Amino acid sequence: MRISQVGILVLIAFTILIGTGCGKIIARKDLVDGAKAYKDRKFNDAEALFRDAVARDPDQNTAQLFLARTLHSQYAADRTNTAKAEEAIKEYKKTIDDYKKIVKDKIALLEQNPCGYSDAEVRKIQGEKRQAFDSFKILGDSLKAVANLLDNLQKSDERLQWLNQWGEDASLPACLRAEAYNSLAAKQNTCANDITEDPNVKKTEKGKDGKPVFVFKKPEKPEDLTNLKACVEQGTNLINKALELDQNSDSIWSYRTSLLIQNARLAEMEGRTADKDKFKADADQAKARFTELAKAKKEKSDREEAERKAAEEEGNTK
Repeated sequence: MRISQVGILVLIAFTILIGTGCGKIIARKDLVDGAKAYKDRKFNDAEALFRDAVARDPDQNTAQLFLARTLHSQYAADRTNTAKAEEAIKEYKKTIDDYKKIVKDKIALLEQNPCGYSDAEVRKIQGEKRQAFDSFKILGDSLKAVANLLDNLQKSDERLQWLNQWGEDASLPACLRAEAYNSLAAKQNTCANDITEDPNVKKTEKGKDGKPVFVFKKPEKPEDLTNLKACVEQGTNLINKALELDQNSDSIWSYRTSLLIQNARLAEMEGRTADKDKFKADADQAKARFTELAKAKKEKSDREEAERKAAEEEGNTK
């Protein structure tokens, strides 16, 4: 959920309309100049301007947000500059604290599942409700930015701690918390899949009809089986937590399907035929739900793209 360059200018234009005092006026000028520098990819200039804006007006959460994003952009441009990534994480966390308060105050204006709103749908919302959705999207973006930066810095333990903290934060909207658990479950699914896809585990044999089928054998190393069980169990628990919070995410149902398949593979290795069949049946149901949600999501995206093109063509003809 990113804010476009137009969105940046709209957000900053709104910020300019509020606040008084000499320091705040200069801070708002820094904000405008910083936005232009950011747009022109002059990140060093943008960083200096946003830092000055924050120093002059500590309550200016828009400047705080774009300081974090500028530092993030500097790191993205030069992955060896890990100091910028560390600074970005620090500044994002300040942004998150600010926007958590905003979202909490405006939570009644958000729908039951604000994660399901596309950018195009949000743009059609007006007034205070629009501000609530914009703040929600900024909060979600910032939470994910910290997780991604920790992942890029290969700080696995800190990333795990961050995602758990995010998922357990009851002050956040439920669907946003579900995204954290989904990310954690995805990691466990990868862990399990790395083991069950090993050629020494996943073997090809002839089925009853003579056609080749995959069969799953226990790993040669006992520790691999132990790890597989742990990954499957943890991943299943995490994806179930995600589903308790959000039943309408195609991504969550996708990982639910994958983890049920991992459960079925483990059951086959251990000779639990009834469990294997049950997990496979559940996986088919989960896949059907994923397919349904993914199809609806694509259809909505296609409609919005068609509407955008039609509006663009209409504008060109005037």
